[in-house]
Order: sequence, then structure tokens, then C-alpha cells
Amino acid sequence: MASLVGSPWLRVRILPEVAPPFFHQAAAFRPQVSLRRRRFPVSASAGEGEVRVRFAPSPTGNLHVGGARTALFNYLFARSKGGKFILRIEDTDLERSTKKSEEAVIRDLSWLGLEWDEGPDVGGDFGPYRQSERNSLYRNYCDKLLEDGRAYRCFCSNEELEEMKEIAKLKQLPPVYTGKWSTATEKEIEEQLEKGTPYTYRFRVPKEGSVKINDLIRGEVSWSLDTLGDFVILRSNGQPVYNFCVTVDDANMRISHVIRAEEHLPNTLRQALIYNALGFSMPSFAHVSLILAPDRSKLSKRHGATSVGQFREMGYLPQAMVNYLALLGWGDGTENEFFTIDQLVEKFSIERVNKSGAIFDSTKLRWMNGQHLRSLPADKLVNILGQQWKTAGILLESEGMFVEEATELLKDGIDLIADSDSALKNLLAYPLHSTLASAEGKPIYEDKLADVAASLISAYDSGELREALEEGKAGWQKWVKSFGKALKRKGKSLFMPLRVLLTGKLHGPEMGGSIALLYEAGKSGVVGPEVGFLTLDERFKLLRDLDWEAFRDSEPQLESATTTATH
Repeated sequence: MASLVGSPWLRVRILPEVAPPFFHQAAAFRPQVSLRRRRFPVSASAGEGEVRVRFAPSPTGNLHVGGARTALFNYLFARSKGGKFILRIEDTDLERSTKKSEEAVIRDLSWLGLEWDEGPDVGGDFGPYRQSERNSLYRNYCDKLLEDGRAYRCFCSNEELEEMKEIAKLKQLPPVYTGKWSTATEKEIEEQLEKGTPYTYRFRVPKEGSVKINDLIRGEVSWSLDTLGDFVILRSNGQPVYNFCVTVDDANMRISHVIRAEEHLPNTLRQALIYNALGFSMPSFAHVSLILAPDRSKLSKRHGATSVGQFREMGYLPQAMVNYLALLGWGDGTENEFFTIDQLVEKFSIERVNKSGAIFDSTKLRWMNGQHLRSLPADKLVNILGQQWKTAGILLESEGMFVEEATELLKDGIDLIADSDSALKNLLAYPLHSTLASAEGKPIYEDKLADVAASLISAYDSGELREALEEGKAGWQKWVKSFGKALKRKGKSLFMPLRVLLTGKLHGPEMGGSIALLYEAGKSGVVGPEVGFLTLDERFKLLRDLDWEAFRDSEPQLESATTTATH
């Protein structure tokens, strides 16, 4: 049994039926090991047993929520173990990789609060941290594999490779490389080099045996080597293939644990073979389940917003995104669902990560955002909503008593920052006609609403109601109690008519706070002119001008009166 070199956390083994020939070829080069170590230096060494994890995005698009969760799990694992979290940019796809995408990924990770210890923007002892800047390293290791007989030049044309696939398909065999150039003589190779024939470098795969790993999430996983042909590690243009460069990078950066999406699980076979061939220590692997849409398909653009940047622009808080993403496949074993990032670091363990797919529920994310929004310090929430309302043109000022009171009154109905716009506009609106014309409003109208309106107008004109509102909610509560006694009304028969007459609506936030806020809005002039806000003075003018008897026979005249009052 030939064991792959392993870390203390993971055992990966090649179990050959017969030892492959190249293992014997490699033995001839063992006396030169010390020379090779000088040829492949590492600039620094991590401490023995130190936890080092990496998030390695490809800058070919926006940061998907699945990638963000992978980054988060790596971050939480590193911080919970007192280790290092590294950011590495895998930009070897030269055609699709862009600087703009790299900047967007870095911006989104920073917004989430996932600070990295090493990376392209902060440096570190194991750089460069962009794969495009590490090509000489990959070439050196490729030369080492070639020298050891573990890799060889392949001069097959694209047409030849396609023909091999077609033949394999007809024979119902796996589409693996036939190994045409694996046994070429030096003379045959020199002839092709002299002709200038393009070539790739292929890794020589053992023909028998299997590779087995103990995944920290999925348990034992194994592959049979007879399903894998000799694979390319360096393209004809000199660019390394993913499985080769990621292995070289993880080994040279002393990565102890590779935590990544389950779609990378098949890559582990090739990487394990490369680790072994180069004498690298194996990291521990943990493959996280995919994030699924409600229909259990892979979450994609057709399901709506899927990138971190989109959620940021929609007004989600980073702490809510972090909290929700952590719960997609992980839990602390309790019913608790509300966590700060510090609490997640304290409680996170890779053993509690579920291997089944996690459903992305946008409704729950929205709810969670509301929980985090309302948990913000009062002054911070006031500042956020004040800025939002001013930017939206609803208010002329972003701070002051009105903003503070509006925040306190409306916050329980706001899950997203953007929700605050409609919440405040609804509060300031006065849709009296449509309310009274509705089926739900009809009983209120028929319960002698005109009589209540007459008494209310009298209280306002006398200054009694205005004096009460100068004292805010407390003044309103004292006044409404005496007003109800005078009318011999209480409960719903008192408050529903008052709500309709003063706010124009049947439902809304706590009425005392609402009326006090409407009074403050009119007095301070803080509401923007485009909102169409009616002050209490304007609302009472409308009520005074209404012909309630005529309205009973011809409701549309109320709409005309409402229109007149707004001009």
C-alpha cells in the first residue's frame, strides 16, 4: 500500500494493484532531492499545526452568494481556530478575468466584514496572491514532474483528441486520453520539437488502484484510477490548468484546510495525485453543499438576485447577509437564528456543517435583515433612515426631532432600508376618499362619522387639540380620553373614526405617535414639496368643506374636495 503524504487531519491513499512504472522511474532522482529544494524555495514557513485557509475566487463575474458563503465558512473556521484567512485571486483564465471583477469581489468581501490576513491588496509572506503573477513557479514544478517522469509532453492536435473522444464514445468507454505520447522515445519527441509542433504537458496517472480521502463534511470518498486518463497540467500557451496551479499554490501557501463547494469534489482526485507526485503535504478537505433555489435546482440568475453586490444595492445589511449565509447548511444545535459575526466565530465548527443542499429563502433573508436593522443602536438607525429619506426627496433634512420620532414609530414595519420610503410616504399620505369608498370603510362612515368629524373640527378650531399635540403623544392620550367621554365613545368606535378622519386610513402605526408626527411634520416644514403632504390645517379645511349629506348620495364629490385641498 502506497500512502500519499498526509497532514495530521486527513489521510489520502493510493491503493495500487500493481505499482505504476513511473514510481520506479522517480526513484532514480532521489539523490538530488536537496538540489530540488533549493530550486523550489518558499519565502516563509507557517507554524507547525497552524490553521491556514484560503478563499480563491476567479475574477470573471460578481461574487455569488454561494462563493460568499464559502468565504464566510473559511473565515469563521480560521478565526475560531486562531488561524489565518488568505485571499488568493485565481485569474489564469486570461480571456474572462478582469480587474473590474477582482475589485468588485474585494469590495463585496470587505462589505461583508471578512477581513483577510494575506492577499493581493495586503501582501504577506507567501505572495504573489494573484495566480497570473506566479507562472514561473508553475513552470518550475512542471519541469520537476517532467524530470521525474511523472509528466510528459503531448503533441496531439485538437483533431486527434476529438477523434479519441468519439472512439471512446462508440465503445461506451470514459472519454479519457489514450496515452499516445506517454511512451514516446526521445527521438520522437526531438523531432516534434524541431518542427515547432505545439504541445501540452500531461500528468502520468497510475493505471490501477484508487484514491481515498476522508472529507471533513462528507466522510470517506474514493475514486478508481481506471476512470482517469493522463490529464493536462500546462497548456500549449504556457498557462497552467486549474488543478495543477491550485495544488501548487495551496502547498506553497501552507494551506492546512481546503474548504470549498462540493462541485470541486471531483477535482480532488487530480489534486491528490499532484500532491503526492511533488511530495507535498496534503491539506484537509471539506466540501460544502451547494445553495439551492426553492425548486431545489442550483441557485441562478433566473431565481432573482444571486450576487452579494445586488443584495447590497437593495439595502441589505452586511451583518444580516453574514448571519443568513452562515445558517445555510450550519447551525449551533439550538433554536437560535440571530448571530453577530463575533458570535458565529465563537460557535462555528466544521463538524456541524450539513452535507445536504441548503435552500435559499429570500423571504427569510428579508426577515433576518429586519431583525438586524432594528437591533442597530438607535442613533445609527436614525442616521441611516434620515439619510435615506433625504436622498429619496421625502424629507428636506436628514436629522432632527421629526427623523428621530419617525424612526421610532416606523422601524417595526421596516425590513429593508428601502422599505422606509414607502413606510414614511404611507404615513404622510391622506387617502380619505378611497378609504371611505372601500367596503371596509363603509361601516365607519355609517357609524355617524359626520358627527365625530364635527366634534373633532370644533376641538381643532378651539385650539384644544393643537395644545394637546404640542405635548406630543402624552398630550394626545390625555386629550383623546376626554374627547371619548364627551362623545360617549370608546375603543374601536372612538379610535377608528379618529384614525380615518386624521390619517385618511383604516390601519397604520400606533395612532398617538402617528398624529403627533403629522402635527410635527406640518409645523416643521420638513417634508419635501413633491410628496403631496397635507398638514393638519389642510386636512381640517378639507373636512370643514365636505358636505357629508351629499357624500352619502354622491361619493365622487369627496374626491373633488380632496383634490382641491392639495392645491
